[in-house]
Amino acid sequence: MELIIGPRAYSTWSLRGWLTLKMTGADFAVIDARYDTPAHKAALEVLSPSGFVPALLVGGEVIWDTLAIAEWAAETYPQAGLWPADPAARALARSVAAEMHSGFSALRDVCGMGPDHPMTGEGRAETPSDPALDRDLARLSAVFGQMRARFGGDGPWLFGRRSIADAFFTPVAARLRHFQIDLADHGNDGTGGAYLAALLNHPDFQEWEAQA
Repeated sequence: MELIIGPRAYSTWSLRGWLTLKMTGADFAVIDARYDTPAHKAALEVLSPSGFVPALLVGGEVIWDTLAIAEWAAETYPQAGLWPADPAARALARSVAAEMHSGFSALRDVCGMGPDHPMTGEGRAETPSDPALDRDLARLSAVFGQMRARFGGDGPWLFGRRSIADAFFTPVAARLRHFQIDLADHGNDGTGGAYLAALLNHPDFQEWEAQA
């Protein structure tokens, strides 16, 4: 397996794909790509049909969407338990991962990641003020609080065992850290902050951060 990723400092979707594959325990190689210039983009499109990252090269095929990579990994490595075993928890874990995949547009726009706003622990940006962002943050607080209360048990993760949903929210934790956003200001009772800290303190994310 070869995973094509963008710059580790700010490619949020690359991080999601990489974390998911790390959770399988399988060996995979990484191909570093950039997309900052037309030449970079053209070179990437040779490897990734969509021209985006991440893309997984495996078995002569290219899987070029992060959610598709996650589903492929869950099917290929069932022993890794990437989705919860309980049917209700699994359905809701898929729901929140898909919501992250397609939603929270204000969070992406207002708290964008890039060369000037890296996911790493270096540097901080001023906390933005935006009504649409506030709605996204309130929704995040609700998701974290509800899933942790219902399925989290005594552990730090949303659904008990660490899952694809946690991989998908890890870049969110990095965004909120960089922009100095406290979910306690957006309706969370404190469980959100503890969850975000667990995501950022996990050895897999810290390995990525060190490489970045």
